Amino acid sequence: MANHLFDGLLKNADGERTFARLDDGRSYTYNQVVEVSGRFANMLAERGLQPGDRVAAQIPKSIEALMLYLGTVRAGGVFLPLNNAYTASEVEYFLDNAGPRLFVCDPARQSEFELLTGKLDVRLETMGVWKNHDTCGGSLLDAAMEVSPQFPNVNRGPDDLAAILYTSGTTGRSKGAMLTHGNLLSNAVVLKHQWAFTDDDVLLHALPIFHTHGLFVATNTLMVAGGQMIFLPGFKVDEIMQHLPGATSMMGVPTFYTRLLDDDCFTRELTAHMRLFVSGSAPLLAETHIEFEDRTGHRILERYGMTETNMNTSNPYDGDRRAGTVGFPLPGVDLRVSNPDTGETLAQGQIGIIEVRGPNVFAGYWQMPEKTREEFRDDGFFITGDLGKVDMDGYVHIVGRAKDLIISGGYNIYPKEIELLLDEQDGVLESAVIGVSHPDFGEGVVGVVVPSYGRSVSENAILSAISDKIARFKQPKRIYVVDELPRNTMGKVQKNILRDTYGKTFTA
Repeated sequence: MANHLFDGLLKNADGERTFARLDDGRSYTYNQVVEVSGRFANMLAERGLQPGDRVAAQIPKSIEALMLYLGTVRAGGVFLPLNNAYTASEVEYFLDNAGPRLFVCDPARQSEFELLTGKLDVRLETMGVWKNHDTCGGSLLDAAMEVSPQFPNVNRGPDDLAAILYTSGTTGRSKGAMLTHGNLLSNAVVLKHQWAFTDDDVLLHALPIFHTHGLFVATNTLMVAGGQMIFLPGFKVDEIMQHLPGATSMMGVPTFYTRLLDDDCFTRELTAHMRLFVSGSAPLLAETHIEFEDRTGHRILERYGMTETNMNTSNPYDGDRRAGTVGFPLPGVDLRVSNPDTGETLAQGQIGIIEVRGPNVFAGYWQMPEKTREEFRDDGFFITGDLGKVDMDGYVHIVGRAKDLIISGGYNIYPKEIELLLDEQDGVLESAVIGVSHPDFGEGVVGVVVPSYGRSVSENAILSAISDKIARFKQPKRIYVVDELPRNTMGKVQKNILRDTYGKTFTA
């Protein structure tokens, strides 16, 4: 049977060739990709997975986690990866909203989720990492190794859902972006050609795989090309430099590149053989772009995408990669800049809301039809919420966000969620949360709080009180205590003034 995404990803694969080299010394061929993903597909089917059912996973990064994604796709399911840093209370929202057939968690956190999944009537399975050639980690991985690798793919077309990724907005709760087989495959095929990936490429992969960057942009693009990966569990400077000599390309977030530049061992000689460095998920400072080129001779290729759209634009592979820009719209992607109030298309050079349309753009928000209608124009353009412009040479510039979304270390952070938590703390009257420039994370979270009348609060006490309430990457890196928040005549907090006041917190 035809399975649009899986068949397309493996179309150019030579079964005997290596797909991934792992840090534990193992390697995976493309034949093993088919076999192990087939085992997961069989195991999911045995557990009652029907086409369209969701499989939620909050598990450590591993090659087997990738096989679970592919096995879910082959079985006709919808894969829902969750950030490993999410607390149980955060996970509860996603499970309640998405209603998955299964939730797969790290074995070390099983006890945290047993009561929750029982309450929501979601089957709980566990999956860790391969410990050795005889021992597997978790109930799901153990079960998958006991079933047949032969699996007849469930028929899925380009319009069928393949994944749901939750993304933060600035109003309401997180929204589940519905990504189809066609969304994911079309974008991977375009990026393969635009970035000149071939079966000779070796991609250094140190990104997380609960995020569109590591799971879809990196993995899908490499797979479509029939190349191989050096698949690392995470980013560590010494490990990256150890494996660079065996790689031809690397994808990362700005934090990767700033930390590499901080190490004197990261030299021009170490990177001379490399073909391509790509950066995304957060803005790359022009200073980092310039310093990287001075150090290595390579110009980082920066691109622009969203959870809802995959990749929209890219600086050219052959041509001028301009610092401070995200390049040109990808083939098949229509991009325009509009007046945020009237929707009127603006002329080149004018700043407005970026809107995009193309095969990469998602099918809408899970169980939010009204929100979906609000975010699309009648002619099919998706309103990104990002402020930008197109210069006279056609390069796209992202100049800010119309809303107050913070992107720190490549992860989206919703300020209102943190503000509500800060407001709950003893002695706090009100708060405002902003993102300001951070040399390592792109943006750092800063909280500004006003104490209740006659009360005193301290930064350390607040940070301690909220430390186990939200994921670490969302927690403010600094909290300032002030007498009052700046407001306009309508009473709205003027976050632009707060950004001006505290903008040098991490860069002074």
